[in-house]
Amino acid sequence: MSSRAKLFLIGLAVIAAAGGLWAVTAFRPSDVPGEVVEVSGPMPKVKGPALVDGIPVAPGMYRGKVVVVNFWASWCGPCRREQPGLQRLWEAYDTGDAQFLGVNFRDDAAAAREYVREFGVTYPSVTDDGPLAHAFGIPYLPATVIVDRAGDMRYRLLGAQPEQRVHQYVEELLAPPSA
Repeated sequence: MSSRAKLFLIGLAVIAAAGGLWAVTAFRPSDVPGEVVEVSGPMPKVKGPALVDGIPVAPGMYRGKVVVVNFWASWCGPCRREQPGLQRLWEAYDTGDAQFLGVNFRDDAAAAREYVREFGVTYPSVTDDGPLAHAFGIPYLPATVIVDRAGDMRYRLLGAQPEQRVHQYVEELLAPPSA
């Protein structure tokens, strides 16, 4: 076999291996949640008119609370699977100790409002064309950042998350500090 043919076969093998690796990661089961990354730093300010009713969202709304910031879009299938669990958690925590905020990422405004109506989302969502997602370090959707009462980011949950996992991290941050 000529050296040119050997190089061709080696190149073909490398391409096949890379394609196989991509297929394994791209087609993992959709019920497997993404990773959780511990993060630090102050929470970027989430502000602007709420997507549906236009009521201003501002830091005073969430200061001193555990904050769950969920980045979503109407066209995002995993976001749609995750949303009912987030709404149930919001209803359970709607006592003043926690605040949920949605951030609709690069979406059509009418489609985003319909998404909020379809899923009965009662916590406020603002729109973002990219700067807010960048400030939070969001690489893809859905993503959720959980912030402690001091306003420091603590966890970034990437990909659709089971309701119980979000609950676990919120409970951890709501618990009184151990002595």
